[in-house]
Amino acid sequence: MAPGRTGRVGIDPKEWNAGVPATASGAAHLLPVLSEEYAVKIAREWNVPASGSGYVTRFEVRRGFLENYNVQKAGGSAHLEYWIPAEEMAAFNEAIVGEIEVVAEFR
Repeated sequence: MAPGRTGRVGIDPKEWNAGVPATASGAAHLLPVLSEEYAVKIAREWNVPASGSGYVTRFEVRRGFLENYNVQKAGGSAHLEYWIPAEEMAAFNEAIVGEIEVVAEFR
């Protein structure tokens, strides 16, 4: 997942284990992506130029929660993501299993 894409620019990654913060930009959707490669691309190519930093996070979400959403293809076949409405952020956070791990940071 590439945090800046969801408007989390400027939020300390150490705070994410309380759940995914509400989108700072007023975005309509949280867009968790399904591959680290796609997350790195978003963080490096979109978030860094737009905000000066980009993070790639890894976490697990209960299957029962995700079964309510279809996987969306955002461009190429490797660009797969869920579109979680912002108003469902609290339910999404409750469906996170374990900790949110920061696996890459770009500046």
